[in-house]
Amino acid sequence: MDSLLTYISIAAMMVIIPGVDTMLLIKNTLRYGSKAGRYTVLGMATGLSFWTLIAILGLSVVIAKSVILFSTIKYLGAAYLIYLGIKSFFAKSVFSLEDIQAQANVPTISSSRYNKESFMQALLSNILNPKTVLVYITIMPQFIDLNGNVNQQLILLATILTLLAVLWFLTLVYVIDYAKKWLNNSKFQKVFQKSTGLILVGFGVKTGI
Repeated sequence: MDSLLTYISIAAMMVIIPGVDTMLLIKNTLRYGSKAGRYTVLGMATGLSFWTLIAILGLSVVIAKSVILFSTIKYLGAAYLIYLGIKSFFAKSVFSLEDIQAQANVPTISSSRYNKESFMQALLSNILNPKTVLVYITIMPQFIDLNGNVNQQLILLATILTLLAVLWFLTLVYVIDYAKKWLNNSKFQKVFQKSTGLILVGFGVKTGI
């Protein structure tokens, strides 16, 4: 039990510390609304579930030990983050609060596209993030009893990590959506959009190093 509580504490800290997922969530929620934010969270959870399946199949260790495979994932992830950052930096459209509310209340084709885009961004960001692989092969094994059912324990630990991430990021969506009434300023949104772009590019460069 003590070991499990220790793992939960470590997992919670990993989730709460701001990173790529946090920046994507803030960007998508501010630009497209709370529904897009929730789709972003769904994309994150799906990405974590993907790596859980990979770990259960024993492939995460293979990927980590293969310089070519690990480097491929690493550089693809870096390139994708840089792409998202550049796209955000040079995006011309800045949404007003009224625009976002209209998109959230009226199920248009464009709002559906933004939700799908938010989901795919978060999904690909997690799948192409080499740090996610390292969590599964460096942190989780420390809390697994090799005398027990390894896969069951791995599923439990991965489920805890995913649930903590979902709860935290859904809370952030609510807070961001509530705060939008004070953030409905075109200058602020433009500065934030470009700042987010630069930060994502920075994450991409850091990932690729």
